[in-house]
Amino acid sequence: MAIEAGDFKTGLTVIVDGDPWVVLDFQHVKPGKGAAILKTKMKNLKTGSTQERNFNASTKFEAAMIEKKMVTYSYEADNTYYFMDMQTYETYELGADQIGFNKYFMVDGLEVNLMIYEGMVLNVSLPATVELTVAETTPAIKGAPSTQSKDATTDTGLTLRVPQFIEQGEKILVSTDDGKYSSRA
Repeated sequence: MAIEAGDFKTGLTVIVDGDPWVVLDFQHVKPGKGAAILKTKMKNLKTGSTQERNFNASTKFEAAMIEKKMVTYSYEADNTYYFMDMQTYETYELGADQIGFNKYFMVDGLEVNLMIYEGMVLNVSLPATVELTVAETTPAIKGAPSTQSKDATTDTGLTLRVPQFIEQGEKILVSTDDGKYSSRA
């Protein structure tokens, strides 16, 4: 199915130069003369690189058929992360370079979506928030304003800022988009 650049939407996956790309951001620009152009910020799903590219609004692209498969995170060994499809018991492996920053959110039994293109696992899609345990933090300062935050480290190694009332051993919800504290679990 052909898609014109003028019909781009955030999250759309298309084939550009033989690789699947996802549109992260786009802006229609109409210069004083000539045809409208589309300024885009796109991410290559195979390599993980992000680029800003300009296209003529009438340029046509092929839609990338990305399959999403719900799997459960099992474990990590030798910089390889293992996932299992709980219906078929098929296992999938992703390298540490493919997981990237998401390694801080990988807890046993976490259900995630794997993005698969032509049989190749490209990426992992996490839920919006993940429950983590605070492994290390300083005690609350008496009389400190409730808006003041302090450093904490989770059981997965993520370092973040949390409110003063959070104690060591507490479970918290963390946003997987930016790694920031969301709320108590």
